[in-house]
Amino acid sequence: MARQRLGQHFLNSPAWQQRILERLPFSADDVWVEIGAGHGEMTRHLAQRALRVVTIETDARLAENIRRNIESGVEEWRGVELTEGDVLSLDIGKLVGTSAGSERFRVYGNLPYYITSPILHHLFQWVDRIASIHVVIQLEVADRIAARPGPSSSAGGRDYGYLSVACQYYARPEIALKIPPGAFRPPPKVDSALVSMTMPGERAGLVIDNDEAFLEFVRLCFAQKRKTLHNNLRAIAPSEIIHRAIAECDLSEDVRAERLSVKEFALLRTKILSAGKDSAQAGRADDPAHRS
Repeated sequence: MARQRLGQHFLNSPAWQQRILERLPFSADDVWVEIGAGHGEMTRHLAQRALRVVTIETDARLAENIRRNIESGVEEWRGVELTEGDVLSLDIGKLVGTSAGSERFRVYGNLPYYITSPILHHLFQWVDRIASIHVVIQLEVADRIAARPGPSSSAGGRDYGYLSVACQYYARPEIALKIPPGAFRPPPKVDSALVSMTMPGERAGLVIDNDEAFLEFVRLCFAQKRKTLHNNLRAIAPSEIIHRAIAECDLSEDVRAERLSVKEFALLRTKILSAGKDSAQAGRADDPAHRS
């Protein structure tokens, strides 16, 4: 039986398992990290197509069942390694190691809907080692991850937000497959989707001094979506600096965050930081204590 508190919905339909597999990249020397082994619905399929599968399961009952399958010596479980625990507390890079001769790995997971964003942010710590991420999540969240910037009246603009920018900063996400509730047991009350994220994302073409600081800036830009960028950013800079930075980015004065691409967020942050430094230097020059 599924545990409600863990958000468990098991992908027990063989037809939908096959449809998902057809949309995953495979190579004989791949190392996969699987988040949420469940009953092994996808684990054994991954194992038959990859070199190693490092599977993670937090439910002790399910983990014990997976452990028995691994210890049975059945060929379809060859190369599967089980870690019992909460993925958010695990060092994924350390789990994978380099024993396969390569540090890079792929990720698959049927994620609990209520902690999709924390899991993705946790994975992004190892973005330079991850080749791709493939996760089954709530369709509404998938739409947000894949949304593009646009006016608030458009589908993209409505869905586009901090999570969109964060995922597109690190990866190139796309909705690979929409999945109905009937594919799961118990069926969720919402539609789901397989989202595929291939690395690298926009980050590779940008010069960002600190990933966390950049994403915190983006979070602030979306702090109140109905407010303009100028009003949201007044928490970190004077109005005149924000006005100047927005103008230098060729953006309208009343622009809102949902209109900016990842590159535009990066440029705007650079302009604000640069204007702030110029202002600080001018202030020191006017201070008698700093005059020669």
